[in-house]
Amino acid sequence: MSPQAQLALLLWLPIIFYIFTRFPPRTAVIVSFIGGLLFLPQRTSFALPLIPDYGGAVATCYGIVLAIIVYDFQRLSSFKLGWVDLPMLVWCICPFFSSMTNGLGAYDGLNSLLEQTAKWGLPYFFGRIYLNNLAGLKELAINILKGGLIYVPLCIWEGRMSPNLHLIIYGYYAHPSGISQSVRYGGYRPNVFMIHGLMLGMWMMTATFIGIWLWKSGVVKEVWGMSMNVLVWVMLFTVIWCRSTGAYIYIVLGLGILFVAKWFRTSIPLLLIIAGLCYYLYAGATGTFVGDEIVAFVSKTVNPDRAQSLEFRWDNEDLLGEKARQRMMFGWGGWDRNRVFQENWEGDLVDVSVTDSLWIIAFGVNGAVGLASLTTSLLLPVTSFTLLRYPPKTWFNPKVAPAAAMAVSLTLFVLDCVLNDMFIPVFPLISGGLSGIVLKQPESLKAKSKPSKGVKRTLAPQRQRQRRLVSGRASPMKN
Repeated sequence: MSPQAQLALLLWLPIIFYIFTRFPPRTAVIVSFIGGLLFLPQRTSFALPLIPDYGGAVATCYGIVLAIIVYDFQRLSSFKLGWVDLPMLVWCICPFFSSMTNGLGAYDGLNSLLEQTAKWGLPYFFGRIYLNNLAGLKELAINILKGGLIYVPLCIWEGRMSPNLHLIIYGYYAHPSGISQSVRYGGYRPNVFMIHGLMLGMWMMTATFIGIWLWKSGVVKEVWGMSMNVLVWVMLFTVIWCRSTGAYIYIVLGLGILFVAKWFRTSIPLLLIIAGLCYYLYAGATGTFVGDEIVAFVSKTVNPDRAQSLEFRWDNEDLLGEKARQRMMFGWGGWDRNRVFQENWEGDLVDVSVTDSLWIIAFGVNGAVGLASLTTSLLLPVTSFTLLRYPPKTWFNPKVAPAAAMAVSLTLFVLDCVLNDMFIPVFPLISGGLSGIVLKQPESLKAKSKPSKGVKRTLAPQRQRQRRLVSGRASPMKN
């Protein structure tokens, strides 16, 4: 933790307050979230008593909470708990029961509960109270697109010069491994100010994917005076430049879902992915998943290195899953108790497990209750949005298109969570916004009609005659 990183964190709170003085509260929340995600230093925080450390996304949440209390306090009273909020509520309080069932005590349980709430619950809450309509998600989508555009030159720089911007600005590498994991496909995989190239690839994929759909649906035609006809191709090039195989697959998959919805008016591909995710997580939690055939297929058709990476992840998940099933309901709690340790030849305990994916961490730490509540809190708003409020035939409508792109991108994030642990706070923000939309009746998608010029010309002479009659300058018509 360098002095300049500490200074950036200290300055972030007054910057958020300044943002709230310059923009309406909803815009201020969005700008603060995206700004913190893009530029705050990694692996830097200030320890605080009783509450989670001040750093990263949590620092942004703290700043937004304080700014809302000062500038928009009445908005807090607008929140009403709904049925779609229950999974996120369970996910936030689950750590308390994990600590209590493992004998870690109420203090540890309360601290874990607050940490989970600050990381996941607060972004979701902000989405619920500020992004709970189509206009709110449209504004978020446009700002995600702008955030991706801001990162374009930085990604291109690091892809050529190596991931060094975090080192240059903050004095140390964002990831503990430095650049050892950044060499891919004959070049460097950029990180910019994010913890890892995989996280950056997911972010740039999301921004580009949303930008393409906003462009095709006619929501956005230009940004900062530049035509989307050009910007879309620049962003697609940047996604390729990020050298993340997962990002390539996700953007093709996401666009396929949206264009199938446009052409065939069906959300079956999206629902099949959601069903497949639920099955995979169930099979992984119960120990019945076998991935040998998938590894062989990826090795032959995609890349042997990717197949080897998958096999490594799944071998570790088998090891971790076996231990997690010993505390099936609420998991092992914190303090790395979910990991697998073995004695070495000197008699010391050595960690022999690698926790790469978010789902296996949630399962090991908070058990089946935690895994189910986390997954449901992210996927239930998507399925409810699709099946109960806005069917796929509306997804190309300019009012609905941003929310539809958000729903698909949230599903792609959950898909990535079965392979990686790259937390991006924008996604629980999206989940909260979609949940707010689900709890309301669908908005009218009809454009407001305006009287035609012909009607105005027809009515004008009648109005003139009426005025002349009243003034006495014209006589009534004779029988």
